[in-house]
Amino acid sequence: MSALTTEMRDDGVAVVTFDLAGESVNKLSREVIDEFRLLMDRVDTDSSVRAIVLISGKRDLFIAGADIEQFLELRTAAEAEAMSREGQEMVARIEKLRAPVVCAIHGTCVGGGLETALASAYRIATDHPKTVLALPEVQLGLIPGAGGTQRLPRRVGLRQALDMILQGKNVRAKKALQIGLIDELVHPSILLDVALDRAAKLAAGTIARERGRAAHGISDVLLEDNPVGRSVVFRKAREATRSATKGNYPAPLAAIDAIEQSYGGDSARGFATEARLFGEMAVTDVSRQLIFLFFAGAALKKDTGVSSAGVVPTPVEKIGVLGAGFMGAGIAAIAAMQGTVVRLKDAQTDRVGKGLREVNGILRDQLKRKRITKRQLDDQLTLIGGTTDYSGFGTAQIVIEAVFEDLAVKRAVLAEAEEAAPKAIIASNTSTIPIAQIASAARHPERVLGMHFFSPVQKMPLLEVVRAQRTSDTALATAVAYGKKLGKTVIVVQDAPGFYANRILAPYVNEAGLLLDEGVAVDAIDRALVEFGFPVGPLTLIDEVGLDIAGKSSATMIAAFGDRMVPSVSIARVIESGRTGRKGGSGFYRYEQGKKKGVDESVYPIFSSSGQRLGLGARDIVERCVFAMLNEAARCLEEGIIGSPRDGDVGAVYGIGFPPFRGGPFRYLDTLGIPTVIRALEVLDGRFSPRFRPAALLRQMASNGARFYPDRGRPR
Repeated sequence: MSALTTEMRDDGVAVVTFDLAGESVNKLSREVIDEFRLLMDRVDTDSSVRAIVLISGKRDLFIAGADIEQFLELRTAAEAEAMSREGQEMVARIEKLRAPVVCAIHGTCVGGGLETALASAYRIATDHPKTVLALPEVQLGLIPGAGGTQRLPRRVGLRQALDMILQGKNVRAKKALQIGLIDELVHPSILLDVALDRAAKLAAGTIARERGRAAHGISDVLLEDNPVGRSVVFRKAREATRSATKGNYPAPLAAIDAIEQSYGGDSARGFATEARLFGEMAVTDVSRQLIFLFFAGAALKKDTGVSSAGVVPTPVEKIGVLGAGFMGAGIAAIAAMQGTVVRLKDAQTDRVGKGLREVNGILRDQLKRKRITKRQLDDQLTLIGGTTDYSGFGTAQIVIEAVFEDLAVKRAVLAEAEEAAPKAIIASNTSTIPIAQIASAARHPERVLGMHFFSPVQKMPLLEVVRAQRTSDTALATAVAYGKKLGKTVIVVQDAPGFYANRILAPYVNEAGLLLDEGVAVDAIDRALVEFGFPVGPLTLIDEVGLDIAGKSSATMIAAFGDRMVPSVSIARVIESGRTGRKGGSGFYRYEQGKKKGVDESVYPIFSSSGQRLGLGARDIVERCVFAMLNEAARCLEEGIIGSPRDGDVGAVYGIGFPPFRGGPFRYLDTLGIPTVIRALEVLDGRFSPRFRPAALLRQMASNGARFYPDRGRPR
């Protein structure tokens, strides 16, 4: 079936509607590109077509870019370069087409969609919150490959183009107008009418087809409009990129090289450089891993969490949140963002007030970032009510408990919640305590499960929905569906201490503590793991979470897995000293007004090493901490805590910051080779038994020559 339909108007304007059959989004596949070519051939030979309006038939989406599935078919850089040239050719034809093209943009316009719009004669976008424009290719380890690195700088200026391409973030329509990315902003209801009018005026010559970029300030004249200034911009961009990526992501630097070629007058060389570098990036292991994560996330969006297709989740219109602390307030805020009525309860009025202020701050930050309007903010705030009793809980479909990480407290709160909300699903936000222990005296254990959010709730993308032995399919499916409504990537995990993400994090952090016991410096440990690819080192992470909270979680994990999670004496002593980390101004690091200022040298005498320093190479530090995590991840799969390597990889990347360019623990195990990992674990186990004893699953796979992802392609 055709993806493009054309309606001719009497004034010679052709309305071309892009609506890819059988797909939720419009993608620029090879077949669609062929359709565009045929359309342009027809336009070039049909003088009755004076102008074109390109509009989408999808709801809240213009064009989502290239068909990423086709990237998996690429085997060589030459094949990928040819694909880029094919896209460049199609977009160039739009730019040079006899009849000017007006892009009428509503909803998502990213990647190849934005490159298509950049080549058009006029761009109109709606002022709707869902209208966003972006070149997000670096998030897949790629660079724009259909002319984006060449046309965007000419349209919005060098620094804006660098920011858009290197960050890959969405630009909302209002800002797009301000920077000259679009020509006009309209209400969705008049998008087509305005586009038709502008197309007719372009055809008549009353609107110039070639227009310069939007006016810029004196800084642009100094920095962008002369070779010396541009060299400064490019140098600083490379320095910042190298600092941010630690050399782990080649695509941003390749993008800078391609953008630089858009200056100097040789257009053909610029497009050729873009195609060549796109080809090189498309076959890197980094790109393969990031594309895997893209597909894994997409697959999880379709996963209901239960095997039976007949299970229907209960619609959730109202929730109760027990505990108005940092986590409870975060949950309440994201629920209100999605239109859910929320009752936020705590035992004391001042705590409720503090929680509501936290919610207010989170929602106002959305307004400040222009993600919502003032009216939306007001609407969201009206959805949240605070209370010190259970009034209003009786009609909630889900009650989420986010109280102190203490088993007795959680059991007491669960009993109260069952009484106050007799038909609701009761979800605990515990990070380590097994749900079965919390629900041991529950009246309706089939309605009890875990919903483990990660902190800060409004920023972290993962949600672990924890299924206890007696949790019903309906309760599970409802929690999974609601988690997705909240915008989270949801994985279902089985009930056990630490569940999945915190369970694999525990030996990693614990090993860092044991390195402290041996005398390895705080910053040496953190630096090694950051260079490996984690966003922060394990000791910085403890400071961020809070030493007191980390201590309680650690106690749960040590009690469950003590034989291979020998507690660190140094960390225990730091906790006993009363340091709490960032929130208290002192932990492993010093803090001034909440900002980390370097290692607190006064912490070393507290350690079991009494300040003695041991020099240990980064490779040894990484091997001990990371291999402890990999081995535990394999045990989780072996024990059925997670349902698949895909869930384990997504959970580690989205939940605890495992380096995305490595794909996740199971992808990384495949990359290293399981026999190689077994040999390294055996050496470590000989030194530190039984902490590194290889998981039985790894031994079995090594003997069979098996891999976690046999086809190296899309996750299942």
